Order: sequence, then C-alpha cells, then structure tokens
Amino acid sequence: MKLEWWYWMVAGLLMIGLELVIPSFTIIWFGLGALVVGLLLFLLPELPAWLQVLLWALASVGFTVLWFRYLRDRGDRTHAGLSKEGIVGESGMVIRGTDDSYQKGTVRFRISILGADEWTCYAEEPLKVGDTVQVIDIEGQILKVKKL
Repeated sequence: MKLEWWYWMVAGLLMIGLELVIPSFTIIWFGLGALVVGLLLFLLPELPAWLQVLLWALASVGFTVLWFRYLRDRGDRTHAGLSKEGIVGESGMVIRGTDDSYQKGTVRFRISILGADEWTCYAEEPLKVGDTVQVIDIEGQILKVKKL
C-alpha cells in the first residue's frame, strides 16, 4: 500500500479536529506533524513509507517540544483569589500573646486585611502583648509571623 499525500493531510486534520473533542493539547502536535509530512510527500512523491512515518514522529515530537519549551507563555500568572499574596508582608500588633513558641496568639492590623481586623497567629518565638509582628506566611486561617 502506497501512502498518498492526502492520506497524511486527512489524518492531520482529523487529529487536529479530535483535539477539539478531547482537549489534551497534545493531539494537535501529531496532527501538525501529519500535515507537514503530507506537504513533503506532495512535493517529493517518492518518499518511502518508513521515512514518512519517521518524519511524522520527528515533526510531532519537534512541535511538542517547541511549544512546551519555547513558545508557551510563562509570564506572570495572576494571584487573584490567593489570600497569601494579599497578606504576606503586612504588619500588626499582638493583642494576645503566647508563653511558648508555636502557640497560637492573636494579631490585630490597623486596617482590615482580607475582611478581618484580627487573625490567629503563631511564631517560632514567644509573643508578648504589644509586640509588632510581620506576616511571613499563611496556612489556612492561621498566620505565621515574626517579630519586628
């Protein structure tokens, strides 16, 4: 059976169309590889079948690597909805201290942070009422703070 150029074109278009049904974002690269082989076979009709399959595999892998390594946007991702980005770095005053490290205390901020003026907190060192602290992390609803 001789592989015709239009076989590759139909297969490529079917794979690209299949990407619309099964959104894996990998099938499209195999479809583009098939289109490239179809175009090459149209221009060079005497390519052997084994070379066509090899070219299809190489083109498919090449498109996949090209996309995931070089072309995909890696720009800043939004932090919308992440509480950590809205509270880390804020400073407040301890209103309920701790006698020991890693115990829970309470910190109050001058302005409402993420909808609350007071937050449960802990630190690696004991906290005293009146200490000024800075938020360094958030774990669920509990703030990790350090003394300033």
